[in-house]
Amino acid sequence: MNRIAGSEAEVAVFDLRRRHVPLLSTIAAILLALLPIVSTSPLLPDFGFLLLITWRLLRPEIWTARMALGLGLIADLVVGHPLGQSMLLWTSLFLVFDLIDTRLGFRDYMMDWLIAAGAILFHSIGAWYIALIMGSDIAFTIMVPQIVLTILAYPLAARVVLALDRWRLMR
Repeated sequence: MNRIAGSEAEVAVFDLRRRHVPLLSTIAAILLALLPIVSTSPLLPDFGFLLLITWRLLRPEIWTARMALGLGLIADLVVGHPLGQSMLLWTSLFLVFDLIDTRLGFRDYMMDWLIAAGAILFHSIGAWYIALIMGSDIAFTIMVPQIVLTILAYPLAARVVLALDRWRLMR
């Protein structure tokens, strides 16, 4: 047995953790929408979307734009959005993130937070507009507290993702 790599079981567990922690944590965050939390106005952030953009901004090499399409389908089915809403918005944002990655030479924490704020604003406006097209009569001002809370929750999501990423890559 080679002690450099560890046993075959340790290598298998490390490989499973390395591959599946980002995906499973994002799906778990999407499933948080099933919790029976009742509110009269939208205040809670979309945790699935927040974790998705946090993983993408902190580890851009993990996922391509195709991954956002599948995760958007899961979010549409679980949350109850019109089928294709999250798929369209999330994939569009991943393509914009790819464009930003090619244009910028480097990014720091504040730049990631600014990019995340723009993505959250785009996602909220897009979801509001799709709801408006489908016949909903909701004023955009009702969504402003949720947008602000989601932008302010990005550092917490970044800490959670960094802790998960450290655990994912730990031997």
